[in-house]
Amino acid sequence: MNYLIAILSDRMKAEAAYLALEKQEIQSTIIGKGYKTADEFGLVDPKESARKQLKLMALWLVPFGFFAGSSFSFITDLQTFAWAGEIGNHIVGGLLGALSGALGSIFVGGGFGLLTGSGNALTYRNRLNANKYLIVVQESENTTYRARLILRQFDPENLQDYTDLNLRY
Repeated sequence: MNYLIAILSDRMKAEAAYLALEKQEIQSTIIGKGYKTADEFGLVDPKESARKQLKLMALWLVPFGFFAGSSFSFITDLQTFAWAGEIGNHIVGGLLGALSGALGSIFVGGGFGLLTGSGNALTYRNRLNANKYLIVVQESENTTYRARLILRQFDPENLQDYTDLNLRY
């Protein structure tokens, strides 16, 4: 499935573009204030996606890190923390391993994406927050080409083609 997304500056342009596409029997969707929201359409929020990935990674890496840290301490029999005693050394080793697992989940699981945000979906969400409107055409490549010609008449701020995978991630 191909997508064509046009960003229009106001509601009147968006409605006129929608009607022009409808006259040519091209199905489209308006996203913006008073119409579908980004969530209803299915634009993935990159911060929410990063949060889910981070939690999933932490669920596995923190216990694995604890096990690996305490196992390493037990196998090597290092007395790194003499004040903790023999069993305390293994527990501290496990806690340090769990901490390493938590750091790994932040780096690998998308912690930087959570802080910075990225992706095309974020750009479109920012435009919607600025009271712009999106016209989205979900059709075949031939139909999106015809829709592009029609939408250019309405002087969109941006006009972009996507495949299904490029839009959502």
